[in-house]
Parts: sequence; structure tokens; C-alpha cells
Amino acid sequence: MKPVPVDKSLVAYCGLYCGACRGYLKDKCPGCPGNEQSSWCKIRECCSENGYTTCADCKEYVDPHECKKFHNLISRIVGFVLSSDRRACIYRIREIGIEKFAKEMAENERQTIPR
Repeated sequence: MKPVPVDKSLVAYCGLYCGACRGYLKDKCPGCPGNEQSSWCKIRECCSENGYTTCADCKEYVDPHECKKFHNLISRIVGFVLSSDRRACIYRIREIGIEKFAKEMAENERQTIPR
């Protein structure tokens, strides 16, 4: 496996860090923004339509859990399975910015902030 890169373009729309994902590190996935097979993702669709880099750019919802696209049944299941807290990721991006977030996640070799 390749080392975890520091790259803000590998921050997924939902706040996960694709740069630390096994699929990305094994060259099996290009990461969220480049993954055309994930066209089913409502978060990806919303961010693309609104020109957002991530949900952290959204001004409509202060709390991402208020957004039905962000906090839907599939995302809750994925969050449970991965033991991830995407909401905490969005808050962290808002707090320190996407570049520092990518660096922090890469240094800690984390795809997400754990629950």
C-alpha cells in the first residue's frame, strides 16, 4: 500500500478523508470527487450543484444532521459500520479549514474522526 498523502482534493464531500481509505491506497478507488461510479450519492450531487467543496461550505444547515441528504438512512448505516463521525469531520473542516484537515487526517492516517 502507498503512504497516506496530504491532499485537500481527497476530502470527500461528506467530510471523510479518501486519502486514508484502503480502496484509495490500493489504487481501487480514485476518491470521492473523481469517482464517477458514486453518482448515486445525494451529498455529492448537492455539493456539485451548489459549487461546494464539502458540506462544510453549506450555509443553509449549521448542523449537518439537519440536512436530509447528509443524514439519511444509508449514511447512518455507513457511519455505524465504519464507526465514523462525518458530522464531526464537517465541524472540524469549518474550524481549521480543508487544507489543515487533510494534513491532520493524513498525519493520523485516518479516514474519519471516530465516534
